[in-house]
Parts: sequence; C-alpha cells; structure tokens
Amino acid sequence: MPRVRRKVTMHLKTFTASVLAISLAATGAFASVPDEVAARLGNDLTPMGSERAGNAAGTIPAWDGGLDTIPANVNYDPALPQPDPFSSDPILFTIDASNAAQYADNLTPGYVAMMARYPTFHMNVYQSRRTCAYPDFIYAASERNARVGELLSGGAGLTGSLMSAPFPIPSAGLEIVWDHTLRYRSHRLARQFAAAPVTPAGGYVLTKVQDDVIFPYSDPAATSVEELNNISLLYIANTVAPARSAGSVILVHDPLDQTINTRQAWQYSPGTRRVRRAPNISYDNPGTNSDGLSTSDAFDGYNGAPDRYDWRVVGKSERYVNYNSYNQGSAPYDQLIQAGHLNPDLIRYELHRVWTVEATLRANTRHVYSRRVKHFDEDSNGLTTAELYDSRGELWRVQEMATQQAYHAPICGQTAETVYDLQNGRYLALGLRNEEVQIDYFADYLTPERYTPGHIRRMGTR
Repeated sequence: MPRVRRKVTMHLKTFTASVLAISLAATGAFASVPDEVAARLGNDLTPMGSERAGNAAGTIPAWDGGLDTIPANVNYDPALPQPDPFSSDPILFTIDASNAAQYADNLTPGYVAMMARYPTFHMNVYQSRRTCAYPDFIYAASERNARVGELLSGGAGLTGSLMSAPFPIPSAGLEIVWDHTLRYRSHRLARQFAAAPVTPAGGYVLTKVQDDVIFPYSDPAATSVEELNNISLLYIANTVAPARSAGSVILVHDPLDQTINTRQAWQYSPGTRRVRRAPNISYDNPGTNSDGLSTSDAFDGYNGAPDRYDWRVVGKSERYVNYNSYNQGSAPYDQLIQAGHLNPDLIRYELHRVWTVEATLRANTRHVYSRRVKHFDEDSNGLTTAELYDSRGELWRVQEMATQQAYHAPICGQTAETVYDLQNGRYLALGLRNEEVQIDYFADYLTPERYTPGHIRRMGTR
C-alpha cells in the first residue's frame, strides 16, 4: 500500500507542474468546450465528465468519489486477484428469456440476443455501485483537456489533450471513441493473461500471453503532444503457452494522428526466427490468439484508426452492464468457462448510464463488420458491450467487457473481455487473469528501448 501511494504522489507532483506549464500556453482558440461548460467538471459533473447525480428512481446512485483505496473489509494480496468488497450484496433479481420483455428498456440488443440464443444465459442484477475513481492528477488533466482537446484530420487524430480522456464533455461520436481509446490505464503496465477460444460444447485450450505497454500519452512528465512524436502507445505481446504457439511476439506502435503515420507493427515468428513487418495487425484482420473469433481492432473493446466508419452518437441511456464482477476475475477457469457462454452466476450486472455510439461502414471501404453499436460507461469511458453486424446487416457477434475498479491503484477500467459468435455458437474469452500473475500498474522498469524489432527478436530467441 505505501509503495502505491508514493507512486501516485510522485506522478501528481510531476503532472501538476506540467498542467501549469501547458495552461500558460493554452488559448481559447484550442478550446473543446467553453470555459463555463468546462467549469461543470467537479460540480454537477464528476471530474471525469459523467453525471454526478443519480437517477430519479434511485437505482443509480450519485457518484461520491468512488472506491479510491483498498477497502477495510478485504484481505488484499497483490499476487492474487482482487477480493470482492461487495460479497454480501444480494441478487436483486434475475433477467432471462422468460422476463426479458419486462426489462427491455434497460437491456442492450446484444443481451436480448444472448438470451434468445442460449436458454442458460441470464443476468443476475445487483445494487449499482459507482466505484470508479482515479488519482487527483487525472482529474486535473481532465479539467484541462476539456478546454484544449481538439479533433484533427476529420477525427483521425487529436491534439491539445494529455493524460486523461481527451474529451470529458463529449459532443460527437468520435470524441467518445477517442475517450475510450486514450482512457487512463497508467503510464507503464505489465501483465500476463489467458485467452480461451471456446467450442459450442465448452472445450478450450488456454493460450497464455505476457504483454506490456507504455502509453506516452499518459506520461506524467509530458507537457505537450508534440513531445510524443505522434506515438500514443508502445505495445508488446509475447505468447508463452501452449508450446506450439510459444515464442511468437508482436510489437505495435500506435499514432495519435493516423494521417501523419499509420500503425506500425512487427511480428517475430519462432518458425523462421525472423522479425517481419505485420500490417495485418489492424482493422478486421483476425485478432492475435483469437482463433478467428475476433478482429484486431476489437482487442481492448476497440483500438486503432477509426477512419473506416462514420460515427454517430445515439444518446445516453441506463443499461444493465457487467460491473464490479470481482468473482468473474477470481474464479478458477474451469468454473468460469462453460458451453455457450461464461458462467453467468459469477458475473455481476448493475444499472449504469452509458453512451451509445453507432459506427456505419463508409462507402468505398471494407470491414467484416458493416455496423458496430458500442456502449461506453460514462464513469470510466470504457466499452461495456457492443453489437457487431455482418455484411448482410445481421447481428453476428456480441462483445462484453467487465468494468472493475482496481482500488489499490486507483484506476477504473475494463478487465476480461468476451466475444460471443451468435452464428456458430463459439466464443472467445480474453484478458483472463484469474490464475495468472496479476497486473503491475507501476511497471517503471519498462523503457522505450524495449519496443523495437531488435528487442522482440531477442525475446523470441531466448
């Protein structure tokens, strides 16, 4: 616990100086919203831009600061999954195919389709808890970004903002998408996760991956986007199991402005012992270790260039979403993974407000998804669930991401992600850390020199 607080304090001091330096140079010409609108942050809006108040029915509570420290009622061990601080909460009610119509106004089309496709799928609904919280320097960045964040190049890039979600008070679909893409997940982090492509009968073989990332955009020492050399992300994923896949390593450099540079990617193959450029790690190419059940740009909910779609804000609504599912993240894999879908009795659903954004494929472009409807949590900016449609306009796949507060950091984000293929009955469970080494949100040993083709060659040949 003391180590975490020292890290946060150090980042706060560094970033406070950065905010002051940038604020002196900022002018109204770069403003994303007027000052009187930005002033709502921390008042009727939370510091991250969501509505502070609860709903009229009292089923969504007001945000009271979130869960920003380790709760007294859990025995936290950094080597193990986070214990559930709400283990005594009772199930309020259960939604399944028999009563889905009663709750239709608060169900996404994807969940309705899941109930129709799988008779065993149901949603246990619990008390809603707005646990999302971040360090104070992220709140300072959010307030500043509201005044200076600006889309560039028709939405293919941005400027002005740093550290936190670039558009805390969004007014366009692309702003909400960029808020998800650049949401704060720490500056440097490392983890090990498992991926399980699951057959209709429930069979699977786990793939284990060690990945790590530097987010230059979230560098507390940065004072301007120009310092980032148009890089928002440096990422490595090293497949370590099973034996037939072990040693394959990918490297990705993602830009802030896709019109200046496109994604740069490389892959080391243990079969050839060579590093090759990998332009296929993008868009609708099959996702790494996905067994064809997902696309490259669906990893982490959504990533990469948004230029193949037109993005439209449908609106904000109250929906039942996967939230605070600490049991989902700690159960043994053989209890969590089952035929058709994850074990629903290990998943907690709560009523939260989400932004819904529709992406429609642009003319003269291609993608296996003709339409994507995405639902983003207002408190974390992250994707909660999505409906993915095929070229005929038929619902093909449903994405689900679990929103969970890492209360020791504190960072609010999306953990495990699942892609359900409604047409063939298979699904992909991704980002599982239940039986893995837990995520390190303060991996300060990572340096930019690590993220080079030469380095991944050395990783693969060890």
